[in-house]
Parts: sequence; C-alpha cells; structure tokens
Amino acid sequence: MSEIPEIKEEVCRTALVMAVKRAIETDRTDQLFNDSLAAQLAGETGQSWRKKWEQKDNGNPLGSELRVQFVAVRTRFFDDFILSVLPEVQQVVFLGVGLDTRAFRLPFPPQTRLYELDLPELTQYREAILLDLPAKCHRQAITADLTQPWSHLLLQKGFEVEAPTLWIMEGLLMYLNEVEVNELLKMISQLSADGSYLGADLVSVKSWQVGAKHQNGLISKHWRFGTDEPEQLFAAHNWNASVIQPGEIRANYGRYAAELTPREIKGMRRSFLVTARKESITL
Repeated sequence: MSEIPEIKEEVCRTALVMAVKRAIETDRTDQLFNDSLAAQLAGETGQSWRKKWEQKDNGNPLGSELRVQFVAVRTRFFDDFILSVLPEVQQVVFLGVGLDTRAFRLPFPPQTRLYELDLPELTQYREAILLDLPAKCHRQAITADLTQPWSHLLLQKGFEVEAPTLWIMEGLLMYLNEVEVNELLKMISQLSADGSYLGADLVSVKSWQVGAKHQNGLISKHWRFGTDEPEQLFAAHNWNASVIQPGEIRANYGRYAAELTPREIKGMRRSFLVTARKESITL
C-alpha cells in the first residue's frame, strides 16, 4: 500500500467525520448498512474523535445514536435510491465523493461505469487506501474542484452524454455558495440525457445560517448555502424532484422518534433528501 497522505484542509477533514460515523453505524447490531472500510478511511484522526465522543456520551446510547442518526439514515436512503435506479442506468457519477465506499460495498452490475470526483487532497488520501481493492464496477477516480470547470475531465474518462446517468451529490451542495450551486446544476443538466437521475441532500436557510455562525463545529461552520424550496431549485434546471426530510416514513428506518415540524412552517432548521429525474418538457 502507498504511504497515506495526511488530510490537512479543514473542509476535506469533514469527510473523516462522515467516515467515522459510518464506522460507528457499521458496528451496530442493527446496522443500516455495512461499511467495512469506514474505520480505516477515518484513520487515526477519526478514531480519536470517536473516543472523545464516547467519553462525552459516557455510556449514554441515546447520545451516540443522535450523533450518528442523520449520517446513517442519509447513507441508507441513498443506498436504496441507487439500487432502485441501477436497472435503468449504467453510468454513475459521484460529485464530492469524499470517503464513500459504495463502489466496493453495493452490488453494482459489473458493467456499471462509476466516476468519482473530489478535491486533490481527498482523492489522494482515499486512493492511497482503496487503490488496490477490487471494486464491484468499473471505477474511475477523478481529481476535480467542482467550483472550477470539470466536465472536460469527465468526458476525457469516457463519460457518454447520450447515456442516462445517475448523479449523486451527498454532503456537497451546502458547501458551495448559491452561484456555485446553480452553475453545478446547470452543468449536470447539460451533461444529462433524458431519463437521468439525481440524488442530493440540502439544508434549510435557517440551518445554514445557524451552522455558519458556530465556528466550533466540525461540519456546519463550512456551510455556504441553504434553501427552503429544493423542488424549485431543481425544477429551474429541468429536474422533477421529490423531497423528504430525514425522519419521514421513507427516510426513518426506525431511527427518528420525534415528530417533524410541517414544512409549511417556515424559518426552521431542516435537512432535505432529494431524488429527481430528468425528463423532456412537452408543451
């Protein structure tokens, strides 16, 4: 195995947080998924966070569950979504892939072409750990800054614009500003044939505003975008979106007990899970 580089950039280190939370979920007897590589990807930094969290929770299982429930539910939700549309697509793109391991743990048909894009620091770290492991599909890691031109990098690797594509943006859009989000969605739409699918998560305006103010947080202090109307955001780029909140029936998995505040009540802190399909518009 190659020497493992250190992740120093703070935004990139948020991927270590996600990895260690997936490792915690994997250790549960009632796990929502099995990510056997998560602990290794979390590294010493992630494991040190886990020890601190366990000390803080002091044997309180509820504390640990609340700490991990969103990541656990989001991961399982998109696992299910990916598997549900795979019969219709053979081309998958993970934008801001982080330390995701779906290429190794989901039963992709072997002919599936999977493209994984992220920043150089994260890609180098991840590939140093995963490079020699056999993926379930044809996997290509691409170094890219998604706030800069990136589509040519995808095309150079054999991406086919004419083929239906599944795009996954898990834990990405909240780290971009509004202009960058719309530019990214515009480019995705240009690259997507009719019948393509998309999965993404977002936070509300209130969640973004509160998170950005708390500079002691590992994650939310880096957020730069939120919306209360995800359906409209994606419709503006020709995607027919379905939006639910973690905790609703289709995104609960027995992990959320509290009743959600109806979306009609504005100004609340929320998270959204979005699935969408691109279709021709006929008048």
